[in-house]
Amino acid sequence: MIERIDHVNLVVQDIDRMTDFYRDVLAMRVTRQITIGGPWIETLTGLAGAEADVVYLEAPSGPPVELLRYRTPEGRRPAGLGAANTPGLRHVAFRVSDLPGAVAALRAAGAELLSEVQSVPTTQVEFGDRQKQIVYCRDPEGNLLELCDYR
Repeated sequence: MIERIDHVNLVVQDIDRMTDFYRDVLAMRVTRQITIGGPWIETLTGLAGAEADVVYLEAPSGPPVELLRYRTPEGRRPAGLGAANTPGLRHVAFRVSDLPGAVAALRAAGAELLSEVQSVPTTQVEFGDRQKQIVYCRDPEGNLLELCDYR
C-alpha cells in the first residue's frame, strides 16, 4: 500500500528564520513558496478560516521538507515537544555526506547541539560493515533533528 514517505511537514512560528536555517545551514534548496487557504484546507484540517504560508525545501535525495506557518487560526506549541522522550513524532533524521562539516555549520549558526557526535555501538545496532555516526541538534524553534552518516 505505502510507496514511500512523500514529505515531512513542520508547522513553524517564524517562517523566514526557519527557511534561513534549513536553506543556509542545512543546505536544502527552496523549490516553492506559496500561501494556501480556502474550503479545501479548512475541510482537510478541521480549522475554520485556515490560511498558511508554505515553503518547500529539498535535499539532493529523500523526501522534501515543508515549512508551514499558519496565518489563521493561531496555534500554540505544546510543552515538552522538543524532548527526545515525548510521545509522538519526535525528530527528523537527515543523512549527510560530511557530518563534521554539518556540525561546524550548525555551530557557526549558533544551533543547539545536544552532544558531540556519537558512534552507535555495532553491538547494539548493526549496519552491515558500516559504523553509524550521529548527533542530535535543534532547529531555531526547538524541533529535534538528527544528522547522521555511515562510515
